[in-house]
Amino acid sequence: MEREYDVVVIGTGVAGSDIAWHCRKAGMQVAIVDSREYGGTCGLRGCVPKKVLAGAAEAVSRVRGLQGNGIRGAVSIDWPQLVAFERTFTDPIPRRREESFRAAGIHAYHGFARFAGPDRVVVGGDTLIARYIVVAAGAHARPLGVPGEDLMTPSDDFFYLEALPERIVFVGGGYISFEFAHVAAAAGSAVTILQRGDRPLSGFDPDIVDRLLLASVEAGIDVQTNMPLVSVERDGSGLRVRAGRKGEEKTFGADMAVHGAGRVSALEGLDLAAGGIETDRRGIAVNEYLQSVSNPAVYVVGDANAKSPQLTPVAVGDAHIVVDNILHGNTRVADYSVVPSAVFTSPPIASVGLTEEKAKERGIPYVANAGDLSGRFTNRSIGQKHAGYKLLVDEDSRRILGAHLIGPHVEEVINVFALALKHGLTVDDLALDAIPWAYPSHTYDIIHMVHPLVRK
Repeated sequence: MEREYDVVVIGTGVAGSDIAWHCRKAGMQVAIVDSREYGGTCGLRGCVPKKVLAGAAEAVSRVRGLQGNGIRGAVSIDWPQLVAFERTFTDPIPRRREESFRAAGIHAYHGFARFAGPDRVVVGGDTLIARYIVVAAGAHARPLGVPGEDLMTPSDDFFYLEALPERIVFVGGGYISFEFAHVAAAAGSAVTILQRGDRPLSGFDPDIVDRLLLASVEAGIDVQTNMPLVSVERDGSGLRVRAGRKGEEKTFGADMAVHGAGRVSALEGLDLAAGGIETDRRGIAVNEYLQSVSNPAVYVVGDANAKSPQLTPVAVGDAHIVVDNILHGNTRVADYSVVPSAVFTSPPIASVGLTEEKAKERGIPYVANAGDLSGRFTNRSIGQKHAGYKLLVDEDSRRILGAHLIGPHVEEVINVFALALKHGLTVDDLALDAIPWAYPSHTYDIIHMVHPLVRK
């Protein structure tokens, strides 16, 4: 059966759903389709369940850090109970999402979508014809192409394990592996991370990452670098994970090997060629309006966008841009120049703007100021030993170029620096004489970060 719409959205995550709702509110006829449960990565397999698990790990870390300083008694994670709590957040999402579509008059389809022309997609026995088609299909684990890859547990499944194995190997040294490793270690598992190259968390400042590595080792996590995955094999009831450079391979015993080695756009099966849609190695090729460079009827948001960082707030921003461009013509362009990010380990790390490496590559004259904050009242009072910062400031204008943090609540503090970068603030604009920050707070510690750089 053929059905005509103004907009068809592929994907029911936050970005796709926002587009569907806003276009429908504007009076358009809208359909949305997903092959998985409605709700997308963030709500079901990302941000929401991750924060629940990370919150438990943080609580354990906080209590252990204060042992002997007014806190006594063991604390541990009850994994089945924690997952049951996590499910109170995630289980209602698919039903609520579908009910919200129905209430808004959006036609919701379940099934795999594939292009059957530049302006149409097929879902089961239905052909949906539209003026605009939006691809918001999310991402999945990157294929690794090694023997035994099928024996690995996808990172999506880690959230819903009924029991946590005693020995877990996380393949990949990015934020997924580190976040899950800290959760698993706090829950009592023996944890190993295998990083392909010599630098884990390569997108973050290396000095901040080094401090996180110290915290990880203290938490009982074994981080192995220069360990590209070679194979995964069954070993009785467990697994043998082989990794390392040729001639230097090592074998790691595990009860579970988790794939945390990156994600790629979930575009397989869409038959993009049939829609005249060009791709590159990262996703669909788009112009500055987030419109396919080869098919003007198609817009792209979130993980499927080859230019976009794979972060939920970025996907939401993409969605707002695409809605405006659909409703009012191509008037808004994407800007990814200021995108703060955080890794929810114990303690977390956060970053925004340029690293020293990037500043040198661009030939930007800068001053770097780094320091330790573990002795600050805000951190010492909660037993946090790993807290610090590095700021990069333009040598001439004194504007903040980058901020890199480790410690409690840095996922909140980094947003202040993001605002400073976005609006061109200088270090003087963040000093005590400029703003009397609330005290005591971790945001107040910004004063100590900028003090050596402030004009006297």
